[in-house]
Amino acid sequence: MKTKYAVEMDDELRPEYDMHELLKDGVRGKYVARYRAGTNLVLLEPDIAKAFPDEAAVNEALRLVMRLTEIQRGGKGSMVKA
Repeated sequence: MKTKYAVEMDDELRPEYDMHELLKDGVRGKYVARYRAGTNLVLLEPDIAKAFPDEAAVNEALRLVMRLTEIQRGGKGSMVKA
């Protein structure tokens, strides 16, 4: 029976990659609840992420884009309130 250490040494990674160091801050199952709920996870580019402090800000911006698209097409919500 191989020891845990011997099994780890059988991998094909380069020696300079220390998996313990790379994965030390990783959280197993961090998004599993959202995944099971059917939530879509989207990775934002760094410049976009800087503009939105949290998910509420992203949702608000996307809703605005949706409303503007409806107005442009002349669909529901196209009436301008005075």
